[in-house]
Amino acid sequence: MLVPSFLEQTASRTPDKTALIRGNDRVTFAELERRSNRLAHALRSLGVGRGDRVVIHLGNTIDCVASIFAVLKAGGVFVMVNPTTKSPKLAFLLDHSRAAAIILPSRSLGEMRPMLAERKHLRAVITSGPGTGETEQFSPVSWAMDDLLERYAQRTSPPEIGTIDMDLASLLYTSGSTGSPKGVMLTHLNMVSAARSIITYLENQSDDVILNVLPLSFGYGLYQVLMAAWFGGTVVLEPSLAYPHAVLSRLVQERATGLPLVPTMAALLLQMDLSKYDLSSLRYITSAGAALPVEHLERLRQIVPRARIIPMYGQTECARVSYLPADQVDQRPASVGRGMPNQEVAVVDALGKRVAPGETGELVVRGSHVMKGYWDMPEATAAALRPGPFDDDRPVLHTNDLFRVDEEGYLYFVARKDDIIKSRGEKVSPREVEDVIHRHPAVAETAVVGVPDAILGEAIKAFVVTKPGFNLDAKEILGHCAGRLEDFMVPQFVEFRDELPKSDNGKILKQELKV
Repeated sequence: MLVPSFLEQTASRTPDKTALIRGNDRVTFAELERRSNRLAHALRSLGVGRGDRVVIHLGNTIDCVASIFAVLKAGGVFVMVNPTTKSPKLAFLLDHSRAAAIILPSRSLGEMRPMLAERKHLRAVITSGPGTGETEQFSPVSWAMDDLLERYAQRTSPPEIGTIDMDLASLLYTSGSTGSPKGVMLTHLNMVSAARSIITYLENQSDDVILNVLPLSFGYGLYQVLMAAWFGGTVVLEPSLAYPHAVLSRLVQERATGLPLVPTMAALLLQMDLSKYDLSSLRYITSAGAALPVEHLERLRQIVPRARIIPMYGQTECARVSYLPADQVDQRPASVGRGMPNQEVAVVDALGKRVAPGETGELVVRGSHVMKGYWDMPEATAAALRPGPFDDDRPVLHTNDLFRVDEEGYLYFVARKDDIIKSRGEKVSPREVEDVIHRHPAVAETAVVGVPDAILGEAIKAFVVTKPGFNLDAKEILGHCAGRLEDFMVPQFVEFRDELPKSDNGKILKQELKV
């Protein structure tokens, strides 16, 4: 099975069902299939062949989704890049991936033109949406997507390419918070396997309506449209959560049943009076991208009691690893659950041996959803994909994340290996300290990091954002922690901020807080 078959089979089965909603625009599965087929033929005509990389530099738009399927149908490999990415980083990604083509907003062409002209592998530029009116051709040649779709209006069936499931489908670049971005190589088999498992445990049905504010350049957001194309659901595409009232109003209007969030989005929503909105249509709310604070989980349960709140854990390298079933949320609110279907997981020590329940070790993952490796980074690939404690010697993913596992196999995130704080000779999990701080009624967001200290080795520093209308001081935070944490886990410093630095995907950038 190949990723484009998600759309092809659903378009054949339910052609007139709405696939995507963006603003006032609604597109059926049949329309999306025809649009992606026409664009696939256009890409072929522009020299995009099997295995060629195509950068998609678009936001949460219908053209973006059509482009993803079009690149795959043309035999290419799609490379998602956040639309806010600026020229220097985009140039790096184009060069590193050796992209043959790029699809970007028309309004960006003028600004990007000098940079694009210098990319030696780039052969074609396709622009989407209204632009500045520039029509001048340059090298590489540029085309308006609407013109290409009109030119290939009669090519409504997909090209015959010969792609197999071991071929690359996507390069998803990591955020690169600790170095240069790494291109995660995902095959069709990887992505099909991940989507199948996630759909299974979420119990998705064709009547699901998913409201997605996550960037499609983020694996978590990307899989919303891929999975919905498979099970025949509808995705409401929102550009961001910058205007939360408008997003919640759209959720109510479209009677959304699924809402994927990252913890920073949950924090923003929980500062609002959610009782003003009819959220009764929600069947589930998922959280991934970082650990969901227990306080946020409990409050969401109170506000939307009929919806399943599903904390999850995953990485770009394998999409998803675990989920916490709804019947376990009250018993184990701090857990990210057990491994999802069709994979094996283990928590191991430095020698690769399984640790005992309750002990901390690195999480390793085995399954057909695990990446092929990092593009053009053999050393990084060798470090991440190594044999594990399973029945064969084939490489498994070493996540670089520390976990504990209980007697029943439920996983508890401790920290990234790089984030563990070593203070007073003790190892401190930032997550444990953050969960305690989050329980203060005036705290909206927090992040805990280690900072150099001549005596302690590392001192614990907490960054805190308060809820609107509340005033806090460091003494109150420290007193709150002292009554709930062991002495060596209580922060030495507290700094209040109006906001915390975040990535395009909504993750808190702890490396920036350490500077």
